[in-house]
Amino acid sequence: MTTTTANGLAASAAEHSCCIINPIDPGAIILNATKLTITAAALMPYLLVTPAAWSTNWEALPEQPPIPADNPPNAAKIELGKTLYFDPRFSEHGTLSCNSCHNLMAAGDDNRPNSIGMHDARGERSAPTVWNAAFQSVQFWDGRAATLEEQAKGPVVNPIEMGMESLDEAMGRLMKIEGYLAMFQAAYPGEENPVNADNAAKAVAAFERTLITPNSPYDRYVNGDETALTEQQVRGMETFSDLGCTACHSGANFSGPALPMGTGFFQKFPVYTGSDYETKYDLVADTGRHQATGNEADKHLWRVPTLRNIALTAPYFHHGAVPTLDEAVRVMAKTQLNKELSDQQAADLVAFLNGLSGEFPRLVMPRLPSTPNMSVIPPVDPHLNLNPHN
Repeated sequence: MTTTTANGLAASAAEHSCCIINPIDPGAIILNATKLTITAAALMPYLLVTPAAWSTNWEALPEQPPIPADNPPNAAKIELGKTLYFDPRFSEHGTLSCNSCHNLMAAGDDNRPNSIGMHDARGERSAPTVWNAAFQSVQFWDGRAATLEEQAKGPVVNPIEMGMESLDEAMGRLMKIEGYLAMFQAAYPGEENPVNADNAAKAVAAFERTLITPNSPYDRYVNGDETALTEQQVRGMETFSDLGCTACHSGANFSGPALPMGTGFFQKFPVYTGSDYETKYDLVADTGRHQATGNEADKHLWRVPTLRNIALTAPYFHHGAVPTLDEAVRVMAKTQLNKELSDQQAADLVAFLNGLSGEFPRLVMPRLPSTPNMSVIPPVDPHLNLNPHN
């Protein structure tokens, strides 16, 4: 996997290959050096890019996200993916589905600092929204999954999430549900044995690529409707650019430039250390991408998240420690730009960010394939010492 920092550095996680990319034109490589060991200190001159070094190119959300060549969508595959997404039977005790933490009836997260998993476990990080995740070039806060397909497999076998012992165990349970066989066959016509974990993950990913929220007030504004944003929101948009927020939160998804799938766009957080916010919200306890790679250069690097629908996904940051959007923009200004916002600037920024809330498509809840006369869920209540079915 390739990692690209928000300053324009791209590094191969495997051999620390590095190329420095023109921050004005991320496609223009101006220096390439192989086997260069990158430390956090070495990154700092590039991370501290001044706002003047960046140009703002306001983009509306495309109608369709990038789609990998090996996973072309079809209606049956998308319907299968939706059904799997909402089915809790692929968790250890049949209590959690993808939707439990990434609620599509709301903003695609769970509005909690951290999600509740099997055995009442708590994750260390806040559940990121799944809406518009298809426009992110890597997945998870630390970018450890290159694609939605790879990401879809992780929570199923994570002991503090859905808690299945293995993907084979999950698929073994699925194969006992007769209705799924026809769904897999329709989704993958011509395949001799379509029921497998890779195809299940591909179906979920295909469904997730339909989870797009276009036509926000911001989108309408950049497409020519000058009445779509309020005067305060336009002021906030200008403040967002003038402060330098677009150095990281650029592109149509406000998560950085469009990059090939598997090429992550990362930024150090916090850039400016030692602020009161750092202590108040414990901003450096989690070392970010470093936890996934073990590379010292990755300490406190995070995938740049989308800002679309950000007004709906409180609490904020990777650990959900900041309760309001007003406080979040102040934290970002201080830790990333070393700037103190006035109350007016903060209010204008919050107004603009509210203008990034898009239109949610209408979703019809799936009817889950049934298991007449039996259950695939183990007959054990995890909260009781005794098996209540004995």
